[in-house]
Amino acid sequence: MWDRVSGRAVAFTMALTGTCAAALVGTAPAAAASDVRSRQWYLNAMHAEEIWRKTTGEGITVAVIDTGVNPATPALKGKVLKGLDAAEAKGESTDDYTGHGTTMAELIAGSGEGGSVKGLAPGAKILTLRVSDTDMQNREPVNAHDEADAIRAAADSDAQIINMSVGSEFPAQKSIEAVKYAESKGKLMFAAVGNDAKRGNKPTYPASYPEVVGVAATDRNGRVGDYSQHGELVDIAAPGNDIPGWCDATLTRYCDAHGTSSSSAIASASAALIWSLHPDWTANQVLRVMFESASRPDGTEEGTLSNYLGRGIVRPNAHINRGLGEPGDPGISPLTNQRTDGEPAESAAPSSPAASQAPKEKPVSDAVAAGSTGNTGDDSRTGLILGGAAAVVVFAGAAFAVARRRRTT
Repeated sequence: MWDRVSGRAVAFTMALTGTCAAALVGTAPAAAASDVRSRQWYLNAMHAEEIWRKTTGEGITVAVIDTGVNPATPALKGKVLKGLDAAEAKGESTDDYTGHGTTMAELIAGSGEGGSVKGLAPGAKILTLRVSDTDMQNREPVNAHDEADAIRAAADSDAQIINMSVGSEFPAQKSIEAVKYAESKGKLMFAAVGNDAKRGNKPTYPASYPEVVGVAATDRNGRVGDYSQHGELVDIAAPGNDIPGWCDATLTRYCDAHGTSSSSAIASASAALIWSLHPDWTANQVLRVMFESASRPDGTEEGTLSNYLGRGIVRPNAHINRGLGEPGDPGISPLTNQRTDGEPAESAAPSSPAASQAPKEKPVSDAVAAGSTGNTGDDSRTGLILGGAAAVVVFAGAAFAVARRRRTT
């Protein structure tokens, strides 16, 4: 949805275009209470109320590397920890210059108070780490290494999860080193894969770094949005279509939009729920359970990855209330099959099914993008993978602004 890789209700270049700008939810959050909640279709699909009987994400902090997070919105009062303005621009980490970062924080941990967005993990806390977008870079001097500095700051913080609904076509050595450092500190990192599938589908970073979980976007029928970038960078998918968030920096109204930014935030919230339930687990164990409990189409062979869905669509309720997924070896990354705990690499031994052990670098299948889930039980009602065999769903008129360097996705 709103990502630094491309568009949200307001594309990150602040241009509202096509159906991605869809419907205004209300003119003020208080006036839109019932309407906003009714538009959060994915909470019902994911059985959030059932999940919240066991965990709301309490005890977990999610670092949000984005445009800043405003702590004064009804949804975020008392939930935001001041972090770092890595951009080194005007303002500080709590000054959101587009509304994008505040939206991501609300999708993760919003309380729903005053007619605001209810987060999937409303008991979690948010650490805000502000970085620049292309418009800011063109407007004023900024720290050229803000992304890397923000990742390192998050790595050194008490946050367990790092959400990066941001992206660029250009890898950076300092960022490469920063994500490796964050992995060594036991952090679980999620990033939006980007919204430019129809505009070149180039790899985006940080989603393409092996240590980072790349998140694609799906609609309420489990189909991958035609804008959602695909390829080896996709590790998992999450809802990203028709999701409400702040229209702009004024934070006066919500808009519905599509984008992988929202998907990344929802995946991060899913991780917060699981980790809260199992506070002694490592990042590797949380992610492995996410992979093994994800919803996949019928006929998918175990261990097969999809260019569009990765391991499948996040489904925290499948683990939290049905027990699906095994944590496995705490020291082995399910992304790379390498040890992250300092033990010798040769001592690594598979401790869970091949699907959760497949390295990010392995070839992926083009065959799996949507279909019907073969799972039984309460989560078969989720609607997160339903419908026919269409690989993507098309939204007429959708257009995304292209930024020079970094965009929200």
